[in-house]
This record gives sequence, structure tokens and C-alpha cells, in this order.
Amino acid sequence: MPYHDFHPSPISRLSGLFRPGATVRRIAVACCLPGIAGCATLPDAERELEKPHAQTVEFDSASGPVSTGRSAAILEGLKSKSGDIDILQKHLALEQAINADSPLVLGNRLVLLQDGPVTYKAMFAAIRKAKDHINLETYIFEDDDIGRRFADLLLERQAAGVQVNLIYDSVGCLQTPREFFERLKAGGMQVLEFNPVNPLVGNKKEWLLNNRDHRKLLVIDGRVAFIGGINISESYSSSPSARSARKKESPTAGWRDTHLQIEGPVVAEFQKLFMDTWTKQKGEPLARKNYFPPLDKRGDEIVRAIGSASAEPHSLIYLTLLSAIGNAEQRIYLTNAYFVPDPQLIKSLTDAARRGVDVKLVLPSYSDSWTVFHAGRSHYTKLLRAGVRIYERRGAVMHSKTASIDGVWSTVGSTNLDWRSFLHNDEINATILGRDFTRQMDAMFARDLAESDAIDLDRWKHRSLMLRLKEWLARIAEYWL
Repeated sequence: MPYHDFHPSPISRLSGLFRPGATVRRIAVACCLPGIAGCATLPDAERELEKPHAQTVEFDSASGPVSTGRSAAILEGLKSKSGDIDILQKHLALEQAINADSPLVLGNRLVLLQDGPVTYKAMFAAIRKAKDHINLETYIFEDDDIGRRFADLLLERQAAGVQVNLIYDSVGCLQTPREFFERLKAGGMQVLEFNPVNPLVGNKKEWLLNNRDHRKLLVIDGRVAFIGGINISESYSSSPSARSARKKESPTAGWRDTHLQIEGPVVAEFQKLFMDTWTKQKGEPLARKNYFPPLDKRGDEIVRAIGSASAEPHSLIYLTLLSAIGNAEQRIYLTNAYFVPDPQLIKSLTDAARRGVDVKLVLPSYSDSWTVFHAGRSHYTKLLRAGVRIYERRGAVMHSKTASIDGVWSTVGSTNLDWRSFLHNDEINATILGRDFTRQMDAMFARDLAESDAIDLDRWKHRSLMLRLKEWLARIAEYWL
């Protein structure tokens, strides 16, 4: 299996470049270099979330900001459709309070895409229909069958007059030949390397090797957006099957991942995030295209686009998730590929379980990175004792990053539940407020749960000394994983 987005540690990615026997020492030295890894810290979530906020909920629509009166009428309409909306209204108000600059946008259509084959099919279909521009931002873009299919199709659209703009992460694409991207440039595409590994490349003064672009974002004609956990790689070309799911470990197991196709006014917010990254990375001026066309209502979903970046004082995605967990009343369902929680996240989950919330986590049963896998497992005992229920997915490489809370709040995106995603990476998520879409998320969670094994506290307490040793060793490095 090729080295992938499995876990986006630049130090791990670069370890193959060091001579045998010197890796550990060089990693230790690298972690001390301020240009590579500044000592970022997580925000005081309790203090941030205790800041006073208005109880009124305001929305944006295809026509712009919605008046207070109209927003109140929309809430009443939601109430008439689904009964009591106290929980929904609370989550809407909390979501708005985290960052008023990222609006709650009405009128969107969402398609939940499970696993690579379905996602690639939808992406290829949308790319073929592009008429003006294609903006693609990805952590991994491999020179394999899937990568070459993407490249050929993008070059075809570029030749047809559609401007293609690409941002790829330098560490994530470390194993992709330079010639692969040179071919794209030669075909007319504008290509930007995020935080180049080579400190002599690029226009930025700082060498920020530890700060990576982990986003997966595709925007077509400013009208359709795709986000989620799926990179551009052959590894995602197969899905989990019932046959492989019966086996706990299988070297040929498919990948279990989740993506989202979005149409409607909120697409403009995702487009802004792409443009912001291009500007901050000092890319050449983009070709003049219609990047922000008028957008009409396409559905009934309320969506918020959230981007986080390592250069920002704190991760909005992190604060949004902790807010939703901290205010959950009924249930919290989390599915995540890389679970290395910080103390605040652990406290939020355990506090929720102790106050009677049904907290369930679906996590991998095996992983590409033993350090990440065992660092996450080192927290199981504390979580289980508090009443959090943990399940490990069989027969698949679990790579989803999703959550659903109280049947009204859900999120899909690129963010893992670990220090790296919250501190060192640029990430992107969509949060969705409403019962209809969250029902789809809960149904997807139930299917994953059926293919997972529960972790029993009594049995877990009797795990082997070797497993405990691996957890202890991995725990030491969890901040950098």
C-alpha cells in the first residue's frame, strides 16, 4: 500500500530521506527548528465558548443577508415542519456565535458521497461539464491510474478554454514526480505548491514545513463544490465490501471515506477559502474568470463553510466541534480516521457521557501509522470509564472525518480529531444544521457501526504488555503526529 494521507506528518513523510540509523536524531533536531515546527497551542476552549453571544439566529441566502424578521419566520417554518426545534435553534445560535464572519447559508443542495468510486464518478461528471473554471485544492495528487485520469481530464478542459487552478501540498505530494506537475503547467494550468519542502522555492520568507494544506476542495464554475476526506489516489478506488468487512484485517481492504457534493449559495464561501489560500501562498495572479457567479437556491439545507489555517490564532473547526459536543443533549456520533484527542476534547466527550448523552465513536481497527493508532488507543481507558462507547471498524481503511449530534447538527470535511489537524494543518469542513441531512448521516453511522467491533472495558484492561508499551511510546510524540 503506498504511503498516503494516512497521517499527514511532514516529519514522517520526510523520514525516508534520512540515512538509516539517523532518523530519530534528525527528527528530534527538526522538531527544534522554529522554521519547521513552531510551538503552537490550542485555544482555551472554555473561555472562548463562554463569550456572550446573541440568541437570535441570522441567515444568508442567495440574495445576501436575511433580515432579522425573515430569519425568525424561517425558524418558525422549521418548527411547523418538524415540531419542537429548541435543540435545533440552540445549535444554530451556537454555530453562529463561533464566527459571525462565516455565515449560515440557506438554500443548498447536498449529496452525501460514500467512498472513492462514487465520489470520483461525481467529480468526473462535474469536471466534464465545466465551462469557465475549475479550482482544485488537495493534500495528495498521485501519479497513478486515478491521478492520471484526473490530470488528463483537467488538461482536456484546460484545452477547451476552462481555466484550471491547482493547489497541492508539497509534503503530501512528496512522492509524486515533479514531471507530473510540470506537464499540468505546460498544458496551461496554474499550479501552486503549498509550503514547498525546498526552502529555496516559493515567495514566502518563512520555511513552514510543519504547516500543511490538508484540505480536499474542488470548486467548478463557482457553482458546485466537493469537500471531504478523499484525496486523488488509486488507494481510494475500491470500497469496503461485506466480504472484506467480515475480516478484522485485510491488506486488500477497501477504503471507507466520506465526501460531500454541494450546490447553492454556500459554494461562494468555499470559493473564498480557495482564493484566500492562493493569495496567502503568494500564487501568481489568477486568470480573469467568473469565479463568483450569481447563485440561486438549489435546495433546503442550511450550511456553513469553515476553514482553519495554522497561521490563525485558533482553529474555528476545533471550537465549533467542542461547542456542539459541549452542548449536546441526546447523542454524539463521531467517525474519524486519526483519533489523538487533546485534553479539552477528552473532557468534552467524557463530560457529555457523564451527563447522559449517548456518545459513540467509530475508529479504525488498524492503520497505516502505528504511532497514530496506538497514541489514540492510549486514551481508550479514560473514555470508556466515563461511559463513552468506542467501536473499531473492521475490513476497511477507515478514513472518514464526520460527526452528527442531536439529530440536528452534522459535519463532513478533512479534519481529523488530532493535534495536527487542529494546530498545524489548513483544513476545511462543512457544518450542516437540520434534521433531514443529519438523518442521512445517522444512517451512514449505523451502517459503519454494524461493521465494527465494540471495545469492552474489562477486556481492554487485560490487553497485552506489548500493546501498552506501544501506546506509551506513541503517546510521547502525539503532538507532532
